[in-house]
Amino acid sequence: MTLTNAYATGRFGLSFELFPPKTPESEAVMWRTVDELMAYQPALITCTYGAGGSTQTKTLDVISGVKARHDVPVASHLTCVGSSVDELRHYLREARDRGVAAIVALRGDPPKGETSFTPVAGGLRYASELVALIRSEFPEFGILVAGYPETHQEAVSPAADLENLKRKCDAGGDVVVTQLFYDNADFLRFREQCEALGITAPIVPGVMPVTNYAQIRRIASLCKARLPDDFTREFEAAGDDEAAQFEAGVALAARQVEGLMAAGVPGIHFYVLNKSPATKRVLEHVGLRPR
Repeated sequence: MTLTNAYATGRFGLSFELFPPKTPESEAVMWRTVDELMAYQPALITCTYGAGGSTQTKTLDVISGVKARHDVPVASHLTCVGSSVDELRHYLREARDRGVAAIVALRGDPPKGETSFTPVAGGLRYASELVALIRSEFPEFGILVAGYPETHQEAVSPAADLENLKRKCDAGGDVVVTQLFYDNADFLRFREQCEALGITAPIVPGVMPVTNYAQIRRIASLCKARLPDDFTREFEAAGDDEAAQFEAGVALAARQVEGLMAAGVPGIHFYVLNKSPATKRVLEHVGLRPR
């Protein structure tokens, strides 16, 4: 199945995002998560890597391991940070040799301590350039690109951000996966703006079920995601009770996913943080049960 076919009419493309674990204990948790989520027959499993490409080898180990274990299509993140074009080509060749089906093509965040992105010598400045490189030299890969319902924090304007997304799609991006958000109105407005601009790639919302209020506040502050008032109220009502926070997070995420499915999204991309309990509860609540 090609990447675009995973989101074709009549299908619902479910995908899960992992990150490379740092300890044997966290790796065991990740593999239990993968095994449990396979019951939902995902169309794709993706894996990030650390800042500046610090875990690239581990990322390939994770996703090639997922493919060997479950024979499911897998995708690797790839950024422009810290890599020349020749180094990007080397990574893409290794990913291809390991059976990776798709690349999540990103510019990447500036290295820690830097406020703006500067490419290395012989590197790329924009994600659209990375997309063009992959499409030209590695056409066998599917390509996912990032969209920002609340606008990328470095964009000079929402319009400029949308034009940048269009460049990525025109360069060869097959599917748009969004940054996390917590108000569906932001996603629906973004989708309408994309359609008005002539972006025809499937637009898949990225959802992160919240189980810890302090953690999501940190994550949201990093990516500038807005936490709606009703969201905040429900977590404040849960107080410091971890079980109550978990239940509140599951209920909120289930309502969000129900609304997105009712709006006809082609799939959902779950940021699972290498854990499955909340995501499983949300999936079962909206009727996407194990098969």
